[in-house]
Amino acid sequence: MHCDDNTPSSPAPASGGYVGRFAPSPTGLLHAGSLVAALASWLDARAHGGRWLVRIEDIDPPRCQTGADAGILRQLAACGLLPDEAPVWQSQRHTHYEHALQQLKTAQLAYACGCTRKDIEAEWTRMGLVPERHVERPYPGTCRRGLHGKTARAWRFALARFTEGQSVVHWHDRRLGAQQQDVICSVGDFVLRRADGLWAYQLAVVVDDALQGVTHVVRGEDLTDNTPRQLLLQQALGLAAPLYLHTPLVRMADGEKLSKQHGAPALDLSDPLAALSAAASHLGLPHAAAHDNLADALQFWVRCWRHTYN
Repeated sequence: MHCDDNTPSSPAPASGGYVGRFAPSPTGLLHAGSLVAALASWLDARAHGGRWLVRIEDIDPPRCQTGADAGILRQLAACGLLPDEAPVWQSQRHTHYEHALQQLKTAQLAYACGCTRKDIEAEWTRMGLVPERHVERPYPGTCRRGLHGKTARAWRFALARFTEGQSVVHWHDRRLGAQQQDVICSVGDFVLRRADGLWAYQLAVVVDDALQGVTHVVRGEDLTDNTPRQLLLQQALGLAAPLYLHTPLVRMADGEKLSKQHGAPALDLSDPLAALSAAASHLGLPHAAAHDNLADALQFWVRCWRHTYN
C-alpha cells in the first residue's frame, strides 16, 4: 500500500459529523489485541476529520480491577491516542439505562425472567440443544408468557414480539461486507438487566452510543455477532444506528483470541512506537519506516487508513 503521498495530515477534529469511540473494560490493562482496536478506532476518526471519544465500560464491578481505568488512560496517552473529550464511565450512567429499560417495558418489549442457569440448561436438554464450542445456544423462551410462579430475576428483550417473527437482521460491515443473523435462532430473547441487578452490555452500549452521538463504531471482530442485537435495540428505542467496522483479532498460538481472560500480558510501552507499529501491521498497514517519531508515524497511518476505508 502506498500512503506516503502529498495528502495533508489528518484534519483537526470536527465539531460535528463523525463521532467514534474506544470503549475498554477495566478488567486489566490494555494488551496487544486491545491496542489494535484502539488504534483502528482512532485512525478512523482522524481519517474522517471527526471526534474520538473514550468510554470506560465498568458496569460489571466484580470483573473490574482497581486502578485499571486510570492505567488504560495512561497507556493510550503514551501511544499518542488522546480523546477529544473527557472520558466517561458507564458506572455513572445508571439513570440513563433505567430510563431505556422503562421505555421498553412501556412498549411491552421487555419482560421479567425468573429462570436460573439450571432452569435454562434443563430446557436446553429437553430441546436436544447440546453445547458446542464457541456457539451460543438461544434462550428457550421459558418466561416469555409469564413467570408461572417463579420470582422475577432478570429482564429480557421481547424479541419475537418486536420482530413479529421476521428476526433475520441484515447489515453491512465496512470491512467484512454484507452480514446477517437470525437473532431468534442464534440468541433468543437476550438479557437487558441481569439477575444480579447489573446492566447487560447490549443495553448499556446502545444507550451510551446514542447519548454520545456516536456515528461510527470500530471494534474487534469478536463483537460482530453482537451487532444485530444492538441494531434491534436501536430500532426499538428509536435511536440512530452507527456504521460498524470490525477489526481482525490478535490470536494466540492455539488460535484463541488474545484476551485478559486467557492471560494476555499488558502492553510493553517502553517503546510506544514499536507497540503501535505491531498494531498497525496487524491492521494491514505498512511499516512507517521513514517516520521515527510517534506523531509522524500516526499521521502516516491516518493517510493509509484514509486510502483504505474512506
